[in-house]
Order: sequence, then structure tokens, then C-alpha cells
Amino acid sequence: MFEMKSVEDARRAYAERLRRLGPVNSDTVVTAFATVPRERFVGDGPWTIIPPGRTARRTPDSDPCHLYDNVLVALDENRNINNGEPRLWAVLFDQLGIGSGAAVAHVGSGTGYYSAILAELVGLSGKVTAIEVDPDFALQTWENLAPWPQAKTVAGNGLTDVPADVDFIVVSAGLTFVPVVWLDSLREGGKLLLPLTVTHGWGESSEHAGRCVGRFLVVERRNGTWPARFATPVAIIDCAQGRDEDSEDRLRAAFLGGDSDEVRSLRRFPHLPDDTCWLEGDRWWLSTSV
Repeated sequence: MFEMKSVEDARRAYAERLRRLGPVNSDTVVTAFATVPRERFVGDGPWTIIPPGRTARRTPDSDPCHLYDNVLVALDENRNINNGEPRLWAVLFDQLGIGSGAAVAHVGSGTGYYSAILAELVGLSGKVTAIEVDPDFALQTWENLAPWPQAKTVAGNGLTDVPADVDFIVVSAGLTFVPVVWLDSLREGGKLLLPLTVTHGWGESSEHAGRCVGRFLVVERRNGTWPARFATPVAIIDCAQGRDEDSEDRLRAAFLGGDSDEVRSLRRFPHLPDDTCWLEGDRWWLSTSV
């Protein structure tokens, strides 16, 4: 007799699939994805799901098992805001090495799914601050994170509301510059993960409208220096507070010039840009020198 797969079985299988797809090395990351119920964070089904690089489709019913695949899930179809790609975030969390007891700020929490994953990674001895500028999404994040006492929600601006003394800042919306205030919020050994992106020019009718493209940048605070490197490419919703025309023009020129893989460090004033400068910002610049 055919037996329907339970949601718990589907969740565990999904996490193991992410381990293989990633690849993801951390058992803690895999366990977090196997634990957090995605259906809690994406509203009532049926859902519009989007496999990476493919066309959006509607699930045939409200069975949560449809959510346990490497797909985006629409949160607001009119604004093209989605719950992001699980494989991408599993790989990034794996690379960051977020451990038990860490303090994490999550900028652009949406409805809180990846904030909950982060809460699983830091455990009850850690702390996650989920920051969301959209008041409706912030309210949903606050409600959805109720089972995780180590997580709190801030309805506010990620550029000004990131708490001091955090071990990690994880950003889920694209910026054209690196906010210096975030660098100052990192503890020694802390890491900032943010998407540096430019607008793409997709038409309003495109399923990608409102999203921008670029690469994730990882910056670490280490003994007064700032090792930095670019990680995976990304297409992601923009952070309205983290964009301006001048910095976007400079970033676009730098990306088009290539060599983003050569970036090795972030430098700050009073160090002035030299011939290793890949991108110049306001009181900071990215260098191809270690």
C-alpha cells in the first residue's frame, strides 16, 4: 500500500538534498534546515514556487511537502518578493561557520524563515536580531519567530538598527556600498555577509522585476584589518536604504571591469586608495592586496 510521505520526512529529505546540492559540510546547518518548518513562514497554500532559473508555477494543493525542495516561494507576487533559495543560504551559512552562542543580526528578514535557521544555528545561548523595514513583514517575522526565544524582531532600518557587538551580520537585500556602521558593529573575528548589487533593468512584467544582480561580499574583522572576498553571484531584492546612484555607477564599472575574484581586503580611512583599489567607497575601499 502506498504511504504518503510525512512533512517531517520531507523536511529531512530536503535538508539532505541541500547537503548534496550545496555541497554543505556542516551537520549543524543541515539539521537546522531539517528542523525549521518552512510552511510556518510562507502563508497559506497553494503557493507560487520558483525553481532557480525556471518559470514560476502554482502548487496543486496546500500540502507543505511542496515547499521542501530547492525553490523560491512567493511572499508578495506584486513586488516580486520571495522566500529565497535554500541551497544558496545553506551554502553561505556553511561558509560563515556560525556556531552556538553567536550573536547575529539578520538584515532584511522578510517573514523570518532564514532568521529561524540562524536561531537554530546559534542555539538558546545565542542571539538573533531580525531586522525588517516592511512593517507587515516585520509583524509576521515577530509572530513566526515565537518558538525561538533567542530571536527578537526589530521593525526598522537595517542601516541604523543593527545592534553593537555582533559576531555576524547577514544581509538579505542588495546594496551598492558597504555601510561603515556595520563594520563598527562587528566584534573581533566577526563577519559581514552582504550582497553588493546593481540594478539589472528587467522589465516590470518580468518575474525578476525589482531584483538586482551582483555578488555576495564577505568581510571579516581581524586584528585591525579587514580581509574580504567575493562569494557566489546573486539576484536579490534591493535594499532601498542601501543604494545611491554614484556608488552604483562605481560598482557597475568595477563589476564590468572584471577581476572581482582578486579582491582580498577592505581598507578604511585614513588609508587612501592606491593602485590595488578595485572599488572606492565613502571612507572605505576594496583592495586586491591581502
